[in-house]
Amino acid sequence: MIGGRATGPLSERKATCRAGSNIAFIKYWGVAGGAEDLNIPLNNSISMTLADAHTTTTVAWDDSGCLPEDSIAIDGEQLVGSSAERTVAHLDRLRALAGVPYKASVVSTNNFPMASGIASSASGFAALTVAGAAALGLRLDVTRLSAVARQGSGSASRSLFGGFVEWERGWGGGESEGNSLLDSRSVAHQLHSEDHWALRDVIAIVSTSAKRVSSSSGHRLAATSPLNAARTACVGAWLETVRQAIADRDIGKLGPILELDALAMHGVMMTSTPSLLYWQPGTLEVLQAVRAWREDDGVPVYFTIDAGPNVHLICEADSAAEVERRVGALPAVERVLVSGPGTGPELSDGHLI
Repeated sequence: MIGGRATGPLSERKATCRAGSNIAFIKYWGVAGGAEDLNIPLNNSISMTLADAHTTTTVAWDDSGCLPEDSIAIDGEQLVGSSAERTVAHLDRLRALAGVPYKASVVSTNNFPMASGIASSASGFAALTVAGAAALGLRLDVTRLSAVARQGSGSASRSLFGGFVEWERGWGGGESEGNSLLDSRSVAHQLHSEDHWALRDVIAIVSTSAKRVSSSSGHRLAATSPLNAARTACVGAWLETVRQAIADRDIGKLGPILELDALAMHGVMMTSTPSLLYWQPGTLEVLQAVRAWREDDGVPVYFTIDAGPNVHLICEADSAAEVERRVGALPAVERVLVSGPGTGPELSDGHLI
């Protein structure tokens, strides 16, 4: 249910949430025509929530009227003007749900480089949604929170759940319960808990720089690619293979589809108008190395790439140390992060404000 207006002093209108990023095994790229503002995807996607790549966000709502506008700081940088618009728009969604005019102070920190292809918007908007709703006293179940988070960042809908997650396209047009903010047809759900399979995501960071074209802008270009329809037509079969591979804990079945869909998505990006080329020389160095390790040395590791230059190497826990050692030795790799499957968002009393 949705609660009414919060009551009590301002100190009780504060909440802090930590949410994990996620790595998509089957990607979300492109939004349905006529639903761009709602982030309705062209296809279902499947991901693994990450335990060790996360965002922590505190939201404090000001019911006194003393705060003239929203204040937003991410990783120590105060956001103003256009850089703050996306976060302010999401705060507006929460205000609309609660029926309040309060401005908010938001402080957020990441333990990994943001805007570089490691899904910082997924963890960021998941944490913002959960903390903001909790601080307002909104009583929303996790499915409805997923629908709200989706509108800030599509992949954030998946970070509302731990373990292995599928985001349903689920779009039939119209509104749900009279409020498109709570449309429950395009939401995520958990396939398996974080304890189901000891996979590891070994992230090869070849660049920590923010990408020049954001994912949210790139999604709107997908339809201009002549390859987009072909990729979308194939995804249904790939999804079924990935679901079964996760259920069976079969890395040999999962891995080839990871690579196929990642390359197909980047093919769409590279052939859109204007074209998007997120790869850097280091990206290709890692891809070539992974294939050689697997084919020549028998190391069971596979790559996938989100919208950025950095490469996610997926393997099982007993191979992770070897993969981390090998990828860390590559000249192009600046840093290596390793994560297993993580839980859904967690509220805490460790406020940043």
